[in-house]
Amino acid sequence: MSTSETNAASHAFRSLWTTAVCASGLTMLTGCLVGPKYIPPRIPAPPVYKEFLPNGGSTAVDWKTAQPADTSIRDKWWEAFGDPQLNALEEQIDISNQNIAAAAANYSDALALVRQARSQFSPTLSAGLSFNNQRISVIPGNGLVSGKTYREYSFPIEASWEPDLWGRVRSTARSAAYAAQASSADLQSVRLAAHAQLAMNYIALRGQDSLKNVLDSTLQSNQDTLDITRNLYRAGLTSDEAVSAAEGQLSATQALDKNIGILRAQYEHAIALLIGKVPADVTIPSSTQDFKVPLTPPGIPAKLLERRPDIAVAERRVAEANAQIDVARTAFFPDITLSASGGFTSLTAADWFTWPSRVWAVGPTLAETIFDAGLRRATVQQYRSRYDQTVATYRQTALTAFQQVEDNLAVDRILRAELADQDAAVAAAQRAFDESQVRYRAGLDPYVNVIQTQMTLLTYQQSAVNIRYQQMITSVQLIEALGGGWDVTQLPNIKSVNHLSKR
Repeated sequence: MSTSETNAASHAFRSLWTTAVCASGLTMLTGCLVGPKYIPPRIPAPPVYKEFLPNGGSTAVDWKTAQPADTSIRDKWWEAFGDPQLNALEEQIDISNQNIAAAAANYSDALALVRQARSQFSPTLSAGLSFNNQRISVIPGNGLVSGKTYREYSFPIEASWEPDLWGRVRSTARSAAYAAQASSADLQSVRLAAHAQLAMNYIALRGQDSLKNVLDSTLQSNQDTLDITRNLYRAGLTSDEAVSAAEGQLSATQALDKNIGILRAQYEHAIALLIGKVPADVTIPSSTQDFKVPLTPPGIPAKLLERRPDIAVAERRVAEANAQIDVARTAFFPDITLSASGGFTSLTAADWFTWPSRVWAVGPTLAETIFDAGLRRATVQQYRSRYDQTVATYRQTALTAFQQVEDNLAVDRILRAELADQDAAVAAAQRAFDESQVRYRAGLDPYVNVIQTQMTLLTYQQSAVNIRYQQMITSVQLIEALGGGWDVTQLPNIKSVNHLSKR
């Protein structure tokens, strides 16, 4: 290598080094160009839920004093219902539910996008190997190469780096990290919805079991009454009309009893779907075991913003949109690229990797858009509009959450009072039915009185069962509305997302 070549190469690398140092310095000095620190939009939250106000009609004292050791919602909140079968089914949700699997894959995809964005902080290095046969046309003055066919052996190595002078890469990486956080919260939201839906389906299935138990008891009573009526008819103490009425009452109750199987089968099939199995593989034995109705104090409304994963999703989308505005703003600044290339090129394989066959090039490139007819300004405005949209969505999500909590608190309060009245009605109807049977057997009243009091009792018993299980379903819905056992402390922070993305 000649002295002039050595000096030229040394000067080029010194220029590249100087440019890199200057670019790094500018990166530190222009960090403020990324944009202001993100601050989540404010959402006004009431100091207390309406149902807890003096005029709201809520039994707030019950919520605050009952079972103080169980006042916090735990991650496995379904265990508060005290049903081993429900607990076993819920444990299968995280393993086999396909909606959760899809959400987990989306989260993994979001982490990969963070890794892609962060890769732009580092230089790009590439290498290649090529072999070409070429012929140069006959051109006057082109020397010996003219009109000849020759081979070219090439082994280039290229490196390039675009310094993050204006914060474009930082904003892009931050936007991707916010999106990954949103995806993480979305996974928890899907998980909560799946667990809650399974619990509601299971409770509804047990409600059908309880209804069947009521109908089975009514069937036994109908059968006993029919036997008595037939005996009375044989003794000449009643008419065939009474026997026909008793037979008709028994058949009608049998039809109702069989109809219970329709909804129960559908709930069982829905549970199979939630745990990722075909209905043929899931059989849930009948049971009339009583549930414990958990008392779930909702706390202060402002805490709801920290407990709901869907609110966390909406808020992280706002942060992501804010970072995208910063990315769009960097288009107003020039792009600077530092690049270098080197390698070996030869016309013969024997001389391919010899020192005289070396080639290299090094130097910076600066590019700036001079005129774009308003494209960049329109792009910034586009992302600002998207930011405004995410803010509105975030606030609407929070308002909807407050509504859902208030709705379920109101439903729970009303159902508690309604169930007490209905239980009293069942007790009164039971006394009336017992008395009608005594009077019928004594020949004091016609059989139609027995039919009427029995139908009234059955109707009241069915209503009581439906109210009791609706109250338990409302408890599940309230737990879901409060975010289950989740809160924002489980959301991976930016550093955690960056760490996970490197795996």
